[in-house]
Amino acid sequence: MPPPRPVRAAGLLVGCLTALLGLAYFLVAGAALGALLLWPRTRPRARTALLAGARELVALERLRRTRFFGDVFPQHRPEDQAVLRYLAARTGAGLVCAVVAGLLVFGVLLAVLLARGVVRASVSWPELLTQTLLGCVLLFLDLQGLRSLAGQDRRLARACFGPSAHALLVRRIDELAASRAAVVAAVDAERRRVERDLHDGVQQRLVALAVLLGRARRGGSAPERTEALLEQAHREAQEVLTELREVAWRVHPSALDSLGLREALVGVAERSAVPTRIVYELPEPLPEPVRTAAYFVVSEAVTNAAKHAEADEVLVRVTRAGARVEVTVRDNGVGGADPAGGGLTGLRGRVAALDGRLTVHSPSGGPTTITAELPCASSSPRTPPC
Repeated sequence: MPPPRPVRAAGLLVGCLTALLGLAYFLVAGAALGALLLWPRTRPRARTALLAGARELVALERLRRTRFFGDVFPQHRPEDQAVLRYLAARTGAGLVCAVVAGLLVFGVLLAVLLARGVVRASVSWPELLTQTLLGCVLLFLDLQGLRSLAGQDRRLARACFGPSAHALLVRRIDELAASRAAVVAAVDAERRRVERDLHDGVQQRLVALAVLLGRARRGGSAPERTEALLEQAHREAQEVLTELREVAWRVHPSALDSLGLREALVGVAERSAVPTRIVYELPEPLPEPVRTAAYFVVSEAVTNAAKHAEADEVLVRVTRAGARVEVTVRDNGVGGADPAGGGLTGLRGRVAALDGRLTVHSPSGGPTTITAELPCASSSPRTPPC
């Protein structure tokens, strides 16, 4: 929330004073270092001295923007050329702002004199109307000028203290490359986990089922033994189906498409070994990528709580936070979850692929809170935004 308007107006007036300091600095430094800047041998040291004072004044301007305008800038050290350009532009804009503010004060004084003339009946009505109309026009232009100068002050500060457009573009490219690599790694990890589940679980049960059926065929003249083997094979087949269903749910649950996220999360709670409570506070449907990411965050977090956290209860909350969907999974376990672990790293990559953010707070002794912030937007024109 920006500071109140009187505070920002005071910051603009303080900027007029700092502009006078900048002008004085350029005059004094130009007189003292001008000749040294022209001579190649002394130019580096003179430039260093000039920049040292300029950086102090720029730091003062940064403090002014923070105190009076509430600006928050990253830890960014401007380049030498950017410092000098900003100080020169800021000095010129501040001096113009001082002139405009002075004209505003002068106009207020003229308005007071005009009001006194009206009270004393020394001003005619045509003259009063003309001066009032002219004063309103000049007041409008004056206020618009101050507003424009305030906007320029803000733009200059962002250009100097914030990262440049090139730096932002490079950072964005790095983030996209990292998120793409994370998604590829998460997909590969998911494939390996499915293969491991099929090999260690389903395949072993199918082998046991084949052995049971083979023994039943060789039962010979012992119908009781054959019936017992067939009954055992039937139970084994049911367990194989259950495990196959679990593997399919881990890949992509069908309820997520047919019934929606709420019912899919209810299914996660019902299958969980730990009592899980779902608080779903989204009345509108979610885009498919957001819905899928939210489901896997909850599924993985609940599974980790049941396996490693020694938790007695898990709370899942899905809410709207501004333009984002916030998914929070909290358990009352022992804590100590490793944010760099394989499962959480995969989730972080899946969330980052949607320009989201995943945070893990798990102190030793618990509780563990996993929060995913997903952008509430859809890349598909067929899917309504949330």
